[in-house]
Amino acid sequence: MKVTQEKLPASQIGLEIEITPEITKQTYEQVIRNLASSANIPGFRKGKVPRQILLQRLGITRVKATALEELIQDGIEQAVKQEAIAAIGQPQLRSSFEDLINNYEPGKPLTFSAAVDVEPEVNLVQYTGLQAQAEEIKYEVSKVEEVLEKERQELATLIPVEGRAAQIGDVAVVDFKGVLVKAEGEDETTEPEPIPGGEATDFQIELQEDKFIPGFVSGIVGMNPGETKEIAAQFPDPYASEELAGKAALFTVTVKELKEKELPEFNDDFAQEVSDFETLEELRTSLEERYQKEAQDKTKTNQHEALLTELLKHVEIDLPTTLIEQEVDAMLTQTAMRLSQQGLDIRKLFTQDIIPQLRERSRTEAIERLKRSLSLREVGKRESIEVTPQEIQAKVTELLQQYSEQDIDEERLRSAVENELLTEKIIDWLLEHSSVELVPEGSLSTTETEAETETADEVTELDAVAATPETDQTSTETAAPTE
Repeated sequence: MKVTQEKLPASQIGLEIEITPEITKQTYEQVIRNLASSANIPGFRKGKVPRQILLQRLGITRVKATALEELIQDGIEQAVKQEAIAAIGQPQLRSSFEDLINNYEPGKPLTFSAAVDVEPEVNLVQYTGLQAQAEEIKYEVSKVEEVLEKERQELATLIPVEGRAAQIGDVAVVDFKGVLVKAEGEDETTEPEPIPGGEATDFQIELQEDKFIPGFVSGIVGMNPGETKEIAAQFPDPYASEELAGKAALFTVTVKELKEKELPEFNDDFAQEVSDFETLEELRTSLEERYQKEAQDKTKTNQHEALLTELLKHVEIDLPTTLIEQEVDAMLTQTAMRLSQQGLDIRKLFTQDIIPQLRERSRTEAIERLKRSLSLREVGKRESIEVTPQEIQAKVTELLQQYSEQDIDEERLRSAVENELLTEKIIDWLLEHSSVELVPEGSLSTTETEAETETADEVTELDAVAATPETDQTSTETAAPTE
């Protein structure tokens, strides 16, 4: 068999394959014998149908098409093996099948063209001496106090209030009913439009202005139990419920009861109530260490991201379609598993209508992920960076102990651990041989264009796209004067 190779775009190899006359004849005759033994033709027993009758009933085109399918499939497989091509994915026929049928004559040579995807070549123009900037995340001492205060608020006891009006920080029990205020020029004789979900009885709310639509809480402040009042409020724009965004509203509110919070003291008893620590000092120390590490980890992540972004500016990879589609498959599978773990019905979310949208929206991110992983793998190969079996086993053992109550596939875990440890080693090596300047948090933030924002949203928020059918649940709640 004669095979001629041709390098094609998107990491494909084109193959021109010439099948010998003997093979084209043998395959054709074998197809006829197979069809004769299985064809059901009235008046003849299986295997006893005369050749001419068989061809007349089935048609020569059908017989040729069957023979061609075998010749093409076998021809490509043998060509790939003969040329020692490390093909990935399914081969593609580049010749017109219809033309091949018209030109195919058993006993004469058959020439056709095909293409196979192969692993892409990674051309790293530069991977040392890279220069980038990354935001440094500082540990904020106030974070510990904020967390402790939040826990303290959660443990607060509500005490009924008598003899005074509502004030900020109170918890009020109210009845309310809201309507939309008519815009200028609208018919004043028609009844005001009720706000969907904008009505409640014995509704308990904490009087904090930033938790509700503007005007609602401030209108309650100063009211006494038993008092009813009309309160003007304004839905912000944008707002979760688009039909309410920016609209003025009028709420009829009755304050039925007022309560104030009695907060526990910050002491060892408090620490024992909210944690496993015996003393408040131990709890504070643990929180400080946690948020210091969190800041360090975020800074390191920013360094890695900045370095990888810079690295991709110096790499050339012509990705094959097969790898892109496989990466898209992996991303959708990960999303489906994550949503399933959250209790969502994947069959309702991943419908035949939405899957093509998800695939298209994830392509850009899939390409980015592939370029990163292939570039890192190439750096590791060039610099002979490896992880030892001992390092892998130590991490696997640690994770198995950590998740001892879960059913874990150890082989898959080992593979994931090896990949993660190798990636960390390669990135650490790159950091040692590059310069990533740390700059203050927020200094690299830029205002994206609308197009950039739209693209980023489409690519990274697969969960949001998949969860679209669930949005009806929230739309009925957004009219209430809550966040």
